[in-house]
Amino acid sequence: MDYLQIAIPFVIALILTSIMTPIFISFMAKRNGGQCIREEGPKSHLTKSGTPTMGGLAIILAVLVTCGATNIRNTDMLIILAAFLGFGLLGFLDDFVKVSMKRNLGLTARQKLFFQTVIAVGLAIYQAKVSVYGTTVVIPFTDKFVDLGIFYVPFIAFVVVAMANSVNLTDGLDGLAAGVTMFVALFLALVGSAFSFTAASVFCSGITGACLGFLFYNRHPAKVFMGDTGSMALGGGIAAAAIIMNIELIIPIAGGVYVAEAVSVILQVLYFKKTGGKRLFKMAPLHHHFELSGWKETRVVAMFWAVTIILCVVSLLAI
Repeated sequence: MDYLQIAIPFVIALILTSIMTPIFISFMAKRNGGQCIREEGPKSHLTKSGTPTMGGLAIILAVLVTCGATNIRNTDMLIILAAFLGFGLLGFLDDFVKVSMKRNLGLTARQKLFFQTVIAVGLAIYQAKVSVYGTTVVIPFTDKFVDLGIFYVPFIAFVVVAMANSVNLTDGLDGLAAGVTMFVALFLALVGSAFSFTAASVFCSGITGACLGFLFYNRHPAKVFMGDTGSMALGGGIAAAAIIMNIELIIPIAGGVYVAEAVSVILQVLYFKKTGGKRLFKMAPLHHHFELSGWKETRVVAMFWAVTIILCVVSLLAI
């Protein structure tokens, strides 16, 4: 394993994000580019209204400069960055509508799903054509593969779209999404370095450093939010890197917190409709349930970080 391959991008992205984020906070504050908090959320979050958002732009720029500085120009890097930027642009458009219209709803769900699917299908087709594994996927904890055949592209597209939206749902508490993603990205960087997926390793190392730098300002009480700009980009980028390394089935394990957040929303909606208005959780996504159960925001974040670390260690054993 080449530890410099991990350390150098990490340090570059960390420094860049640490420098750019406060500049971005000042820029957005002067232009009243603050977050509109949804009224149906926890009442304690209403005090966060007006906090500068779209901080994900600093993460995106830091990762792009980092990847450029490492001089990796292969196709895998271009594909990963294309997915990262594509989802980041979609998130930016969503945030821009929210900020400019002073509301907490941006693009419609259908609009976002359509563009997410287009990007995801493009990534899936690329991987199916160039991967030495073809349309097969690795089964975790075994050395066996399963060939998905014609179902490979829709399956991979589903994984990418699900990951992007799951990270987006996780971004609901100060430092939660950035911290969880930092650990998942570090796990992927280690895997990429160990198995000679240089582009994926460098990219994920950059994500790790950028998330840590962003956490200096996003930890409680947050001075800036990443917005959909950041969460969409991180979700799409993480999924793309995992798929390039052919470990797409590991992501639900390492990113178990993302899965739990998304599943909690799905179960809440289904239970609500099935029971005629009753709720399975006090509020979804899951982190809000713990909040309304009396947990402090910092305690919820710390628990989700700890769970992610454990799941990443388990994932290392699964490869």
